Amino acid sequence: YGPYQHIEKFIPRQITNILSGIKPKLYGTGEQVRDWIHVDDHNEAVHLIDKSPIGETWIIGADNDHVNNKAVIEMICELMGRPGDWYEHVNDRPGHDMRYAMDSTKLRKELGWQPRYTDQNGMRDGLKATIDWYDAHREWWQGDKDNVEQAYAKQGQ
Repeated sequence: YGPYQHIEKFIPRQITNILSGIKPKLYGTGEQVRDWIHVDDHNEAVHLIDKSPIGETWIIGADNDHVNNKAVIEMICELMGRPGDWYEHVNDRPGHDMRYAMDSTKLRKELGWQPRYTDQNGMRDGLKATIDWYDAHREWWQGDKDNVEQAYAKQGQ
């Protein structure tokens, strides 16, 4: 993680790009899959885990591991009033993992945790809330945006 983690990760970078008038960037084909989890869902899981027995291992996932980067960037574009294909293809990142998948069965069964932002509609709601947050808190990220984009440009991304 770098010093600009709050805007260099995939979703924050695409949102702040559009808010800055920059086309979002899709790495390679965009077929990479992640188990997307909303920050509120993650935080709720962490709070439950904090109250659990010490020494246990917990995996936090939202079962949103069926949505690839291309679908995410298209949702972001549409939610921000742009055509779904309003993005640039850039070189894939070296060593970019094609898939991350989590199994949070233990967390769900033993601690009763359930994510709220799941499936296509929940993911859209979560992305909309995230977009609104970044739009309302521009002072938190705008000062770092140029540095982040310059670093990515040097990598061809």
